[in-house]
Amino acid sequence: MKHVRLAVQKSLGTCLLFIFLLSPTLAETVTKACKESGYTLTAYYNECVQPGDAVFMRLVLTPLKKSKKFSLRNTAGTLSLQHAPQADSALSAKTLRTAAFYPLPALQKKAVTSENLLSGLPLSSYLEEGLYTLCVTFTTSTGETQTLLLPLTVIPKEFVHETIPLDDRNTSIKTNYSKERIDQINRLNAILEARNTENIFSLNAFQAPTPATRRTSFFADRRIYAYSSGKSATSLHYGIDYGVPEGSEVRACADGKVVLAEDRISTGWSVCIEHLPGLYSLYYHMSTLEVAVGDRVHAGDKIGRSGATGLATGPHLHWEVRLNTEAVSPDFFTHDFTFEKTVRATFSDR
Repeated sequence: MKHVRLAVQKSLGTCLLFIFLLSPTLAETVTKACKESGYTLTAYYNECVQPGDAVFMRLVLTPLKKSKKFSLRNTAGTLSLQHAPQADSALSAKTLRTAAFYPLPALQKKAVTSENLLSGLPLSSYLEEGLYTLCVTFTTSTGETQTLLLPLTVIPKEFVHETIPLDDRNTSIKTNYSKERIDQINRLNAILEARNTENIFSLNAFQAPTPATRRTSFFADRRIYAYSSGKSATSLHYGIDYGVPEGSEVRACADGKVVLAEDRISTGWSVCIEHLPGLYSLYYHMSTLEVAVGDRVHAGDKIGRSGATGLATGPHLHWEVRLNTEAVSPDFFTHDFTFEKTVRATFSDR
């Protein structure tokens, strides 16, 4: 087991800080016991990522035994992605992404209750490889503010480049700038921008929306659309395309609430499901829908059947995941990205 001491920007009392590397998930656990403040902080996060992934961090705050100095109420904080500071530069680190933590249901073991906070940051598929810093800032109910600077490594990833010829029908869809299509885009964007911190529907790993394994397109493919008119346009593919026959069952990737179910010009019959604050899954180009807005679904529930509606060169299912409005790799979410199993297993052993 790996033990590494980290520098903490501001300490609270007598503190011990360790990192435990948990393979093979490339997750790291940072534990900090602040004795004079009356609690122990454990931060779980994925230390190694690829461009287009996300970074999730879970903070678990547990009062020390018989401590009367710390209350679990009203703890708040933010998670920020920064360039790693350079020793030869006097410039401060530039912040690239920031997201607030939100509370999760408390964990309880006998008379001890731990508060859980979760935050997720989307990473651009154009993010350069190298070393970055995660800045964790939180304020407890006692008014004490703590800042942790933790390492993040971005490893390289190759993306597919492809040219897709479009016939007259698909060209007309791709170049449609009608008010109807703009309204559809704006309505979906408004849904994806919503971040209700009370909507905690699922903390489990996602499952693929189809048992099919043949992928005809991948996340963040760099595309050139060749129009039938002879013109072209560049684009980025925001999800994964599964090559499945029309009428194949499409299933929800996780528990959640249906927040969009309609026929759209560009994506055909479409469904959007909310899973966590700011975290949504989308399913495009279906032939039929079997859910409506407001429905609660569970992982594996049938939500429709695949098709070739909207801008499509053939039958397939497009599966997409958005975090804080940005498209991120769906594959990232097929492991314990909220550290739910890890945290509960660790807490149950105490």
